[in-house]
Amino acid sequence: MPVHTTTAADRAAVPAEAVAPLIRGVSVLRELTEAGGTMSPSGLERATGLARSTVDRITSTLARMGYVRLDGRDAVLTPRLMDLGNAYLASLRLPALLAGQADELADELDESVSLAVPDADGIRFIHQATRRRAMSLSFRIGDLLPAERTAPGPLFAMEWTEEGWRSWRARLARDPENREFSAVPPRERPYGEEEFVVRVARAREDGWALDDQLIEPGLVALSVPVREPGTHRIACVASVVSHTSRHTATDLREALLPRLRRAVATMERELRRAPAAEPPPPPSALAAWTGASKQELGRDFVESLARGLTVLTAFGEGRARLTLTEVAQATGLARATARRALITYEHLGLVTRPDDRTYALTPRVLSLGFPPLSRTTLPRLATPHLTDLTTRIQESTSLATLTPDGKEIVYTAEATAHRVMSVTIPPGTRAPAPETALGQVLLSPDRDHALLDEELEKGLRTIAVPIRDTRTGARVAAVGVAMHAARHTLSDCERTILPALHSTAKAIETDLKSASRFTHVPIT
Repeated sequence: MPVHTTTAADRAAVPAEAVAPLIRGVSVLRELTEAGGTMSPSGLERATGLARSTVDRITSTLARMGYVRLDGRDAVLTPRLMDLGNAYLASLRLPALLAGQADELADELDESVSLAVPDADGIRFIHQATRRRAMSLSFRIGDLLPAERTAPGPLFAMEWTEEGWRSWRARLARDPENREFSAVPPRERPYGEEEFVVRVARAREDGWALDDQLIEPGLVALSVPVREPGTHRIACVASVVSHTSRHTATDLREALLPRLRRAVATMERELRRAPAAEPPPPPSALAAWTGASKQELGRDFVESLARGLTVLTAFGEGRARLTLTEVAQATGLARATARRALITYEHLGLVTRPDDRTYALTPRVLSLGFPPLSRTTLPRLATPHLTDLTTRIQESTSLATLTPDGKEIVYTAEATAHRVMSVTIPPGTRAPAPETALGQVLLSPDRDHALLDEELEKGLRTIAVPIRDTRTGARVAAVGVAMHAARHTLSDCERTILPALHSTAKAIETDLKSASRFTHVPIT
């Protein structure tokens, strides 16, 4: 069972105006996140302390919103949930402005590079540029680490207030082994308060900080702060992460610090030059949708939970700080409803008040599903949709991509129909691209679909449509149906199979859009 992370908000008195169903829904999402994205209702019941009927109503509501899918007895997080974390990352703007420089640095050094922001007395990652090696050194976007066991931590602690230091000391006394932080292994030795104080003082003097195997043996990291224009406060921290088989901590500092500092200087210039964000149109008709869902599903739909979650989507690029009126207008909710949701989120640490009039999201929004979902791949993302399509049409479905030379397709995911006679093409299988429907829609950008009649194999009929990256319009994969020619005529394929195939492709594209906005989604 995952370790439950107890926050200060969990221990504080719940405000009288807080929305109890919203608090329960957030606790379910957090437990699903800690469990890696999948958990049974009985497991959620034990982890949250909620009644089974309450868990069922919450997961039913989340499924209606597209944030989880109900897979047999399990609730499973879906990429759509990443839209909540995307709202925070878009409002922050740092990943969009600085990710390119971080990626270039990782390519140049052939080491993993990360960007992190402070979250209370911890640090939370907002971007990762990783190296693909057998010994992989990276965390997931949204992972929370204790400040004292990281390289960025001492740099952020330089700006802590006395209240921040008191909170850190209380947490250290309560949890000396860091068991509240599921992204790192528990500490093997006691951590002295003075040890971190010394590291903070050294970071203040040097302007950089090291992690010499504090997280786990063999892992070393070097960090430099990226400062905001004008205020000179730390906007985020850039880190190079390596392994002692490649660099000792001393070697990391001597060999890579100058290059990391140059990259940080470029990042700071980028922040100074960045124009003001132009806010896109805010979400619309969300309140009306929740009302219609309540009418349709009855007591199985927790309307106050759904309305509360829509409040997070009001924020985004150009909408980093919003007044209560602006939140209400963006969501279509009544001011009183939006106000109670914001009060609830402030209690949970998901929203802060920069001033008396406005609200802003905090990095803790990333704790709602982002870490496990940020490591998805296109085949993993598409498989549930292939399974649903196969269940509906009772024919085998598959996903494929082109090889770099465009001569072949590679099958990357499949769902096999449970029939006496069915088509089975396991992932990894290759076929000549021009001779398959999947290959033809990838090779011919003007084609809406491809239908082949017994061209690849006698008795085999196939139809396929493309999967597009909606940001660029590029065709990144194709999804298809393979069947025996005796079961569907050519006109049947275009009349009944093709619309279902297009619907599946659209669902995959929607998930891909959510998953790839701030993370890299491998297509294989």
